Amino acid sequence: MKYAGYLIDLDGTMYRGNEPIDGAKEFIQHLQQTSTPHMYVTNNATSTQSAVIAKLKKFGIDAKEEQVLTSAIAAANYIKEKQAGNQVYMIGEVGLREALEKEGMIVTDEASDYVVVGLDRELTYEKLATACTLIRNGATFISTNKDAAIPTEAGFKPGNGSITQAVAVSTGVKPIYIGKPEAIMVEQALHYLQMSKEEVLMVGDNYDTDITFGIDAQIDTLMVLTGVSTREHLQGGVKQPTYIEENLSTWLARISQVNN
Repeated sequence: MKYAGYLIDLDGTMYRGNEPIDGAKEFIQHLQQTSTPHMYVTNNATSTQSAVIAKLKKFGIDAKEEQVLTSAIAAANYIKEKQAGNQVYMIGEVGLREALEKEGMIVTDEASDYVVVGLDRELTYEKLATACTLIRNGATFISTNKDAAIPTEAGFKPGNGSITQAVAVSTGVKPIYIGKPEAIMVEQALHYLQMSKEEVLMVGDNYDTDITFGIDAQIDTLMVLTGVSTREHLQGGVKQPTYIEENLSTWLARISQVNN
């Protein structure tokens, strides 16, 4: 049960909207005290690294820029690695724009090499129409993630997967998904940590993204029941997570007992 490193989800695992989740701060403090490398791996493409760090700090958790991998950053890395053009039309917010521009992409409303779709809480019909037109004209269609819903303190709200499907249905083009549970995100996270998949544990609340992310990559998983998924999601013969805990407090108690 002793892991050399951790990949940790944010929304629904460390916090729920603007509310902290029990045990999250204490768990991270334990990792820091034991010098255990960890990285926050989130499908949230709206926030910049600095915004994620500031939000964690508000909950008493210290983090560094290199510990935060968002689906926006992963998408920008993916495009840069392809070296097939740098003109990008995006649906999204500041986190996606910053990630793209940091990697040398030119964000434009004109003819583009790529259309990248991320969560956009100021989405308009015109944005969807432009994205569809550019994709029909040959732009590569990329989506930061397929999350249909996201947890907030007010309940579940539409996620980027819903926006992506509107574009996919209209154009008939299947997007390249970047975020969890896709292998693209796994490879980048392990590269940042400089660890093998056998050395790390994936921690998250969403079976369809976080846990499937780990299972598909043959990484051990811990599902916490503090966000999207419940025990009912594990019925019907689906592949089971390695561990299930009510929250990170119970996990911390378990590993403290085993490791002492």
